[in-house]
Parts: sequence; structure tokens; C-alpha cells
Amino acid sequence: MTHWFHRNPLKATAPVSFNLYGVASSPAANKICNDLRTTRARLLDMFTDATCTPEIMKKSSDEYFALIQGFILPLDGTTQENKLRFIQNFKWTDTLQGNIASAQQDAVFELVSMAFNVAVWYSKFASRLAGKENITEDEAKDVHKSLKIAAGIFKTLKETHIPRLITPAEKGRDLEPRVIDTYIVQSQAEAQEVTIARAIELKHNASLIAALSFETANFYQKADHTLNTLDPECSSKWKKYLQLKQHFYMAYAHCYHGQTLLAGDKCGEAIRSLQEAEKFFSRAEALCKEYRQMKGPGSTAKPSEQLFFKKLGTFIKNTLEKCQRENSFIYFHKVPAEAPALELKASYGLAEPTPFELPPLSTQCTPEVYATFDLTKGPKEDKAKAKHDEEIKPVKEPDLKPQKDTGCVVS
Repeated sequence: MTHWFHRNPLKATAPVSFNLYGVASSPAANKICNDLRTTRARLLDMFTDATCTPEIMKKSSDEYFALIQGFILPLDGTTQENKLRFIQNFKWTDTLQGNIASAQQDAVFELVSMAFNVAVWYSKFASRLAGKENITEDEAKDVHKSLKIAAGIFKTLKETHIPRLITPAEKGRDLEPRVIDTYIVQSQAEAQEVTIARAIELKHNASLIAALSFETANFYQKADHTLNTLDPECSSKWKKYLQLKQHFYMAYAHCYHGQTLLAGDKCGEAIRSLQEAEKFFSRAEALCKEYRQMKGPGSTAKPSEQLFFKKLGTFIKNTLEKCQRENSFIYFHKVPAEAPALELKASYGLAEPTPFELPPLSTQCTPEVYATFDLTKGPKEDKAKAKHDEEIKPVKEPDLKPQKDTGCVVS
């Protein structure tokens, strides 16, 4: 399953020193600043470490998030804004906008940007793991789990943390609703792909596979439509991937629905459903070619080269021929002009985002230490001001060579 998933690049960021000059007026305050710098740098390293696991990522991100909340949560016993929230400038690129960074002097902007990258890392980890040769059942579960964690982080950021930003996200940036909604839905759809592959492997009921495939196709269609009003220059390639996946799973849905109809002695409708599956599969093949030729952000997936993709085409052809033979010998049913409607609802296997919670505030961040941060000794004007349109070098991601494709997501 190497190259099965499209992935946009990680966000890049400028270094942050957390040197608050005279503002941090106690050893404990200085230690918080030093620890913020080191835990941030360590977490950024983890994004590009090919040996990083979800456990390491959780530990590294929790260490940083526990500290950065000391610049966000009220620590003086009041409900007033934390006095340190707007003291440090942060710069981040966006996954669709190249190397041009946006900047905000706001610790909430830093929190949501870093957490967004953590979610992207989980989706990339899932993609790499799915590309392993002879993936085990436990590894398939880790792929499924990681994609649901990614969806949960994106969802929590959208609903809880992004609304707290003083400066709203600009159009086409990662933190604006259309982009983050697409990431949420794509992560859910890909998690369901793992479920579908598992159901096929274990020869589950055809009606369940058809329903799951239909729901997954609808997820991809929803994600595609969410990007409709985005600048085509940065979204066209991503949209093409979402479209090819939608058509691929619609082909699956009609194929397995055809099997269900045949089992119910509705051979004419089964033939028509499988003919519809052929149409969707042919369109998916064409979209794969179009996608490979598209320019834009992100890695280029190669789904049409995967056995999982090719097997479906063969399966549709063989099942259709079987239905046609059965009809000419046994049923003699008329094949309807219209394809049977897919009024399918999956009762099992739908992927829900895993709820994301920030770690507790670091025990270093006490009201007593907070009181030793003295803003009068370091006016904001002395700090680096927010600069838009500043270029930041892209993240150098690990170059992982594809392994032999076995045609299975799970074994």
C-alpha cells in the first residue's frame, strides 16, 4: 500500500529562543523559558525522525504543550488574559502555501500551529506504516488508530482552540475552516479504508462492505466539495486525489451491492449495479492519470499501481460475468436502465475522531513563578514584530523508499 495516500507537506517554523531578557526575573522563570526552547526544538526534530513512534510523539508533544500553556492559561487567580500570551512572536508556514510564513505574536497561534503539525505527523506515520511489506494485524490497527487521532486533533483545534485566536486565519491557510474541515474528513475516510480492507480480508457480509464503501465515498466527496472555493493553484492536486478516492469507493459500493442483490435473486439489478461499478472504476483510473500530472503541494500517491486497486477491477469484471452467466441460464431478468439506488447506511465500522486533550499544565508554571515575569522590564516593542510574507525553509522530511506491495492493508 505504499503511495496509497496523498500527503501535504509538514508546516515549517522559524526558531524561537524564548529569551525574555529581563522579563523572566527569577531562576524558575528562566528555567521555564529554557525548557520551552529545548522541548520545542526536540518536538520539531521528532517530526522528521523516521524512527519516531506515536508513543515518542505523544511524550514530546505533551512536554511542550504542558509548558506553553503557562503562556495561555490564567495563573493569577483571575479570569483575565495571561500576561505572557502576546509577548513572543511565532512564525509558521502552511501546508498548501509554500514557504511563505504567517506570523502572530500569540501563544495560542503557536499552540494550534504546533498541534496541527502533530496531527499531520500522525497521518504521515499511518501512511508510512501502511506502506510496509506484509503489514501485521497490529500494525493495521496502529494505522487505523493514528488516523483517528489525527482527525481528533484537527477537530478539537477547530472547535476549541482556533476560535480563541485574536487574528483570524487568512483564506487558504491551514487554520481556516475549509482547510481544517478537509483534513478532518480525509483522516476519517482513510481510517475507514482500513476497516474496509479488513472486512474484505475476513470475507464479511457484502452488504456491510457496500455500506462502508458508500459512506467512505461520501466522505471523500464531502472533502472535495469543501475545497471548491479554495484557490485552485494550491488545492487542485489535493482535490483530484479526493475525487479519485471517491470514485474508487463508489465502484466498491456498487460492486458489493451487486453481490447483495444477486444473493437476493435480483440478478438483473445486480448486473446493472456491477455495470455502474465498472463506470466508476474506469473514471477512477482516469482520475489517477490526471492526478499524477497535477502540480501542487504534497507527495504524489500512486493508487492505480497498487494491487488493492487493480484487484477491484478484476473483481468487478469477474463478478459481472458471473451475474450475466447466471442470468442467461437461470433468472432471465431484464437489466434496468437505471442503476439501483445506494440507500446504504453502515451500522458498524464508521471511524469517529479520537477526542484530543491537552496535557495538564506543567508543575513548573505556578502562580508564584508567574508573578516573577515582569513585563515592565521588557516592553513588547523590543521583541521581533510579526512579519508576513517571510520565507522559511521547508521541512526536510525523511525519504522513505517504497517497499514491495502485497496488495493488502492487513494480513
